Amino acid sequence: MSQSDYLFTSESVSEGHPDKVCDRISDTIVDAFLAADPEARVAVETLATTNRIVLAGEVRGPASITPEVMIEKAREAVKAIGYEQDGFDWRTADVSCYVHQQSADIAVGVDAAGNKDEGAGDQGIMFGYACDETDELMPAPIALSHRILKAMAAARHAGKVPFGPDAKSQVTLRYVDGKPVGATSVVVSTQHLEGVGQEEVRELVRPFVLDALPEGWMCPEDEFYVNPTGRFVIGGPDGDCGLTGRKIIVDTYGGAAPHGGGAFSGKDPTKVDRSAAYAARYLAKNVVAAGLASKCLIQVSYAIGVAKPLSVYVNCAGTNRVDETELSKVLQQLMNLSPRGIRTHLQLNRPIYARTAAYGHFGRAAEEDGGFSWEKLDLVSELKSAFGAAASV
Repeated sequence: MSQSDYLFTSESVSEGHPDKVCDRISDTIVDAFLAADPEARVAVETLATTNRIVLAGEVRGPASITPEVMIEKAREAVKAIGYEQDGFDWRTADVSCYVHQQSADIAVGVDAAGNKDEGAGDQGIMFGYACDETDELMPAPIALSHRILKAMAAARHAGKVPFGPDAKSQVTLRYVDGKPVGATSVVVSTQHLEGVGQEEVRELVRPFVLDALPEGWMCPEDEFYVNPTGRFVIGGPDGDCGLTGRKIIVDTYGGAAPHGGGAFSGKDPTKVDRSAAYAARYLAKNVVAAGLASKCLIQVSYAIGVAKPLSVYVNCAGTNRVDETELSKVLQQLMNLSPRGIRTHLQLNRPIYARTAAYGHFGRAAEEDGGFSWEKLDLVSELKSAFGAAASV
């Protein structure tokens, strides 16, 4: 029997967190390649530390995206985040590029040829998840953690608060009968300007937390922690080394659902680590939105060079109103889960990835230019039709 009364915690980190700086740079380079050639192949990693950025990885794309262009894109990403501090400045940081051509051995196994369809870029397992805890069909703790930091970042960019770009949030919710009912603790750590005291920071942060949480959900005062160490002036890569792909739980479901292991940022959509995770979220979200379950977890798996998924697993944690095996069959009829099928269905070969690098890849609104296309609910009517009365229970 599953536990129904419990506490659950998720965290988020801001766009200025060292690892998120690296995710943003890597995805900005992905966008540059896809803007120049929608079929470009990109796998770029970034390391950032005190006034130094290192780019590495493999690409196959237009000659116009030179190392010099990638270096300039890295600076643009850091500028957009807002780093102009002594230890990390977009204008003066030393940026090195060690990106090289994609392995021919990988290319020959993945590329379509003759009667062979394009295969997966690697073996692996990917998960997608949705639940009815929030309007965006995301687990409430991670959704609220993101909400706090996004609002703080907007105020910082508008010059309304003396915060720096680096920040973290953490929300612990109490669940009763499996449903969230309120926060038991909230932690926010935010970089701030020199001379701003801890108590001032606390009161500046408070309205962002109150606005993010549903009415009446605020935690007790002694469980509201803001900059617990007392001072946070040195932040970002100057305070801690950053790496691409090191915040995969923040990127997904805050620990409320499994993660297959592969990171998203820095990868073009032929990489199933990214595209298949997006597809699994898309399907799970449509299942919950169609009323077929209150929770839906989907796992897909692939072998390198093979187009068809090796498995498609659906688990609704006992909340399903239809048979899960039949649901898996219907979902595969509605969407071709080959790498090419996913990219075509969700139109992923577009420069839409830099915006995903912070505040989660899921639970966002689908955008007119194709951004966050995996958040669309355009399968709901077909799912309802497939399962008839069960979808309206």
